[in-house]
Amino acid sequence: MTLFHKMAEKISAKPNKKYLAVIVFVLFALMFIFYYFFIRPPVDFPSNAIYSVEENRALSEIASDARKNHLIKSALAFKILTALFSGNKGIISGDYVLHKKENVFQIAQRFAKGDYRLSVVKVTIPEGFNIYEIAELLSEKDELRNFNQQEFIRLAENKEGYLYPDTYYFLPNVKAKQIIDTMEKNFTKKIAPIQKDINKFGRPFKEILTMASILEKEVRTDDDRRIVAGIFWKRIKMRMPLQVDAVFRYINPRKEGVINRDDLKIDSPYNTYLNKGLPPGPISNPSLDAIIAAINPKETKYLYYLSDKKGVTHFAGTLEEHNNNVNRYLR
Repeated sequence: MTLFHKMAEKISAKPNKKYLAVIVFVLFALMFIFYYFFIRPPVDFPSNAIYSVEENRALSEIASDARKNHLIKSALAFKILTALFSGNKGIISGDYVLHKKENVFQIAQRFAKGDYRLSVVKVTIPEGFNIYEIAELLSEKDELRNFNQQEFIRLAENKEGYLYPDTYYFLPNVKAKQIIDTMEKNFTKKIAPIQKDINKFGRPFKEILTMASILEKEVRTDDDRRIVAGIFWKRIKMRMPLQVDAVFRYINPRKEGVINRDDLKIDSPYNTYLNKGLPPGPISNPSLDAIIAAINPKETKYLYYLSDKKGVTHFAGTLEEHNNNVNRYLR
């Protein structure tokens, strides 16, 4: 055995501890640098947000945009990993929910597989809510991140009455127009079975819907709604004011408390104390039951009604009887 082989065996048998320590330190340092500058999520990663990947965008554009928006630290690492995860098929466009910080491996894999993690948001719109109340309710849903309250009110301004109150399941990235379209389509679907009855009633549908919107806000039960519908249609025929209190919270959405005499003097086409006939349009979004009551009025001797503090409706045929009911149930 040569001297060289003997020395080699000696070195391999007893490696230099300092040399190994340097190698290990350098490797760990490189790994840390690689992780910190290429893998680790940015400090200002947009948690609890939605990131949209548009269709037909180049991978380099998406990578640059993701880096600019603090999803990733390295556009190069993102492009390499995306190509590996997708098999060079590219990124699947769409809206991605970012619940918490994720590193570039996780982001690249999700974008390559179309892992949106969108969970539906359940929203129940109560019967009789108007567009302002609906907008307020939707704005309180933190999960609906793209919802704009003022945009909803603007787009729904001419849709009052046509947004059907129901339970809906929206994606968290849904926008105001999509919500309005969904509610309006549901309305069309709901009234389809009674369309023939609506046509037979012989009044413009807008008047029927306006009547239903008032009934929804004024009385609780289906039987009472039919009686009140009869009273209202009779008053219209007699050219008597409808004198509906519910309109004042539509005229002034911020109105709270009991209606007073000053309210009755408000100059508005919706004021049914000053103006005869129906308001110019619906004051709420009524249920199907309220619409059915509007086209199925019950003929009675009554011309007046009131709801007591418990919501029970009391009817009267004369003004004297009505005043007695006021003194008995409201004072």
